[in-house]
Amino acid sequence: MSYGVIFWGNSPGAGRVFKLQKKIIRIIANKKPRDSCREVFKSMRINTLYSQYIYSLILFVVNNKYIFATNSEIHKHNTRNKNDLHPSLSNLEKFKKGPCISGIKAYNHHPQYIKTSDHNSSSFRSSLKRFIHQHAFHSVEEYYEYKENTIWICILRNFIMYTYYVRGNCNLDLMLLSLLNCT
Repeated sequence: MSYGVIFWGNSPGAGRVFKLQKKIIRIIANKKPRDSCREVFKSMRINTLYSQYIYSLILFVVNNKYIFATNSEIHKHNTRNKNDLHPSLSNLEKFKKGPCISGIKAYNHHPQYIKTSDHNSSSFRSSLKRFIHQHAFHSVEEYYEYKENTIWICILRNFIMYTYYVRGNCNLDLMLLSLLNCT
């Protein structure tokens, strides 16, 4: 399934392949047809089609980083995205959806703590693979909607809920709960 996935992983036919993958996973895990497969993918440590696509795109970019320019090479402004890769401009939709532009977009979006380890190939691969397995993305859009801060919000929300139930009714806790929409 991973053969050439950087070329066909974002095509319209990939949805059918992903549905077949989920059907096979349900059969292997003895799940019902309407049960979610996300936790099964995580527990079996199997990449979803879209997770494999994202993983392959990012590895393609890292292995061929010398052909891409960073934002700091394009302009001399000291911005927070200066170390991100600069996507080349194109009018053709086919080129925009190809592995180069999609790979740059995926590489620029993955978490900063993984980007800092891309100097060491083995640690980069293992941290990227761990990140991909933890999330089991069910679409490319889901990957692009992911934000690093969501993890900290969940941890904070759980801490607040714990302190709310252990300590009792506290105004500070209620205020934070209402801010996080966790009532």
